[in-house]
Amino acid sequence: MTRDRHTLLAPGTPPAEVLPGAAPAPPAAPTRRALLLARLRRHRRVLVPLAVAVLLLQLAVAMITTAVEQTPTIDEPVYVGTAAVYLHEHSLRLNPEHPPLGKLIVATGVFAADPHFDRHYTGNQGQVGRHLLYESGNDPWRLMLWARLPVIVLTLLFGLVVFAFGTELAGARGGLGALALYAFSPDVIAHGSLATLDVPAAGFVLTSVWLLWRARRRPRLYLPLAGVALGAAVATKMNTLAALPVLLLLAGLSVWHARRTPAPEARRKLLLRAVAGAAAVALVAVAVVWASYLVVDPRLRWAPTAGQVPAVHGLRGHLIGLLPFPEAYRDGLRMQFGLENAHWEGFLFGRHYEGSLWYYLPAALLVKTPLGMLALWAAGTVAFVTVHQLRPVAPYLLLPTAVLLAAAMEGERNFGVRYAVFVPMFGALAAIGVLALRRRWVPFVAAGLLAFVMVSSLRTFPFYLPYSNEAFGGTARTHERLHDSNVDWGQDLGRLADRLRDRYAGQRVWLVYKGSGVPSYYGIRSADPRRQPERRVHGLLVVSDSSIAKAKGELARLIHSSHEVDEVGHSITIFRR
Repeated sequence: MTRDRHTLLAPGTPPAEVLPGAAPAPPAAPTRRALLLARLRRHRRVLVPLAVAVLLLQLAVAMITTAVEQTPTIDEPVYVGTAAVYLHEHSLRLNPEHPPLGKLIVATGVFAADPHFDRHYTGNQGQVGRHLLYESGNDPWRLMLWARLPVIVLTLLFGLVVFAFGTELAGARGGLGALALYAFSPDVIAHGSLATLDVPAAGFVLTSVWLLWRARRRPRLYLPLAGVALGAAVATKMNTLAALPVLLLLAGLSVWHARRTPAPEARRKLLLRAVAGAAAVALVAVAVVWASYLVVDPRLRWAPTAGQVPAVHGLRGHLIGLLPFPEAYRDGLRMQFGLENAHWEGFLFGRHYEGSLWYYLPAALLVKTPLGMLALWAAGTVAFVTVHQLRPVAPYLLLPTAVLLAAAMEGERNFGVRYAVFVPMFGALAAIGVLALRRRWVPFVAAGLLAFVMVSSLRTFPFYLPYSNEAFGGTARTHERLHDSNVDWGQDLGRLADRLRDRYAGQRVWLVYKGSGVPSYYGIRSADPRRQPERRVHGLLVVSDSSIAKAKGELARLIHSSHEVDEVGHSITIFRR
């Protein structure tokens, strides 16, 4: 393979050798394969955009279908309610532990839905969202779909970033391969179809990295744009702060590459330019964060209640005080550290534990990533580290991923791979490194693995949230190994209502539901079995799988003395007593 001016991996053909004084050999008759390839090259301008459109259409259909069929997950009412407060009150009082930009994106959908908003209602962020969805005369199905649509659109746009980045690295073949992995990733589909912050934050980081890579050629154009994308990530979710030093380092590296010169006397000046380029990216990012708060409230009114903001001491507290962000942002970061100090429980491979496990996210990713995707990620990563022509891009793809994953692994909340949704995004690009492996069988094996990914993803449709790969029993058995947003995030309350009405009409229902939905709104008449003596609980015992994973005491006894008769959405189990 040779390198051309556009891609790191461009197929090349060695020139034919001609002996001195010998007549040139007559051209060989073209083979059928050569004729086919020539025909494809002639139609490339049409076929490539068509393939991109088909992949994005598949992704859009999967996400919209998922969005239409799922009831609100645990976090969504908080963000939707906060978005409504942004629109009607221009107040920062709700959900200060997350910056505003992601909720402003959701707010565009809430604005289009135009729900009735009760300005006189007072409550915490969870109560405001619940009141807006179920107690204000609004249709929660319609409102949630509109709130999810902006995130769906943004996820599709990030798919274009993946394709553009992959095309720059490995031509149209690499771009389409990367987009296919992105478009068929169950985690991207699952969380890209929700009105949450994980996919927007990760996508903005990816976009910033792509623009920094492009800045190696035109730093004056792309460095400010990279700063905008980086600022958008930091203004969406605070865990992206871990990537900030890495991306500033990459900004300096891009300037160094663009202006490099062999003259030793110019290196000092070049170093200053690199530092200035990184500083420019940082300044633009800071400006974007400030702008996101000013859009909500131009006067930046922020008055936390007593005890709302925990004290953070030591190095962390000192660093928070140095951040050039609004006080509401710094207080939100203090709240995040306060949440890390709270008592949490987890569930992994059938083990219910207290605290956190450092290997939780890698283990969860191993379960919830298609096997073909894991193989392509591994081979591509090795190629980026070992193949000479790929090394320039390796820091851009691998370093942010490693730092963000390490930071997420340090967290105390073992709730799901959504905290590492950047891995399938960057992994889709890392996988195209396999194209650099000079073996004739590599393209065929890579194509086979990609086809395996597509089949595995399509088989789980439309249950992407509880997906797990075939090595761990598939989607139906994910609840035996993981919990919370990996399996059961409250998304199947509507499906449960349909199942009870169709199969179990008129029967007594005892419900332990883990989610933010209101069962009675969907026509589910039930009682909590934990509030009654065990001898009085007879009929259908319906339990969210996350509650089963952590069941103890009376609930555990009720489950063990019942027998399973049905399941809903691979996230809720129905027992009979």
